[in-house]
Amino acid sequence: MPGPLDGVKIVDLSAVIAGPMATGILADQGADVIKVEPLGLGDLCRWLGPNRNGIGAMFAAVNRNKRSIALNLKDERAREVLRDLLKDADVFIQNFRPGAIGRMGFGYDVLKASHPDLIYVSMSGFGQDGPYAKRRVYDPVVQAMSGFADSQADAKTGEPRLIQTIACDKVTAITAAQAITAALFARARGAGGQHLSLTMIDAALAFLWPDAFYNYALLDNTAPPSPEFASFYGIMATRDGFITTITISDDEFGDCCRALGRPDIAADPRFRDIGSRMANAAALKAAFAEAVATFTTAEVRARLEAEDAPHAVVLTRAEVPDDPQIVHNAILTVTDHPAAGRLRETMPPAKFAATPSSLRRHAPLLGEQTDEILAELGRTPGEIAALRAAGAAG
Repeated sequence: MPGPLDGVKIVDLSAVIAGPMATGILADQGADVIKVEPLGLGDLCRWLGPNRNGIGAMFAAVNRNKRSIALNLKDERAREVLRDLLKDADVFIQNFRPGAIGRMGFGYDVLKASHPDLIYVSMSGFGQDGPYAKRRVYDPVVQAMSGFADSQADAKTGEPRLIQTIACDKVTAITAAQAITAALFARARGAGGQHLSLTMIDAALAFLWPDAFYNYALLDNTAPPSPEFASFYGIMATRDGFITTITISDDEFGDCCRALGRPDIAADPRFRDIGSRMANAAALKAAFAEAVATFTTAEVRARLEAEDAPHAVVLTRAEVPDDPQIVHNAILTVTDHPAAGRLRETMPPAKFAATPSSLRRHAPLLGEQTDEILAELGRTPGEIAALRAAGAAG
């Protein structure tokens, strides 16, 4: 069965993670995503992390269900191919540094005139203009500037820390995928095409704002700052592993104290309600940690489960695929990639009952569908060979 975006054509010039992950979500949902890559190394994400025969694990995760065409966009013949690709495209997405796409002749103002219904997506680190627009940007740069690093500061030393995953890239990708779908919906209602501009710094800040910035939102509030929402987040060591628990409501707090056999914690006036517990989060975490340390992981898990207290054993990444709930959800699958071999990957997480997402294509080798796509554009075998011989396509 076709996915919910079946029939949508996306021409994707983006590279690395934020753009490709956004279009990867849409490809999983049925869109025909044509990935335009430069000759030579192609998208540099191909070479990040473990790699087998030109397919990197990170690349495979965000570029499945796409077709790859390799074009040298410095060559006018290749640019003509791109123009042909765009003739019936619904979405065009690029994350070149500001100004670069315009110099190629594919700026929004140019394409708007000939493609009034096109959803044109520009992704960047800081924006198309402004004091930081020309800076090179990677995920840690945005983490540092957006408040991510400060929100992860060590509770004792105050030293800021980076989240050990490309959080800002991925937040931007999810934001972009939703925005593209919204723009397509608006077009279907008669709004026509439009320019959709998205920056990593804006997406990161919007993501953090509800909790990490709540002390900076009520500008007329004269009360002292509230404790950070995540102040009682923490990992506790058992006798043979690690576990986490979190209690928001009074009932949950009581459940947890009973599970740990510590009625004295429940009776402590410092922890009488949620506000008090947040204000005294360090003391509460220390008390819970002391109690948890007396049990094995299996023991404390069984006690917390018996009281229905929120908790989770801290799994290593190697353990995650075998967790019973992960197995039950069937979120992970193993496919056979013709170049990379057996590949473990996630299934699309959103499950559509009537228009299911699916894994239709493996992540492409560089230019794997160049001939196929050029033929669809009406190029003859001789013309395709000539483009290759001239270094315009690969």
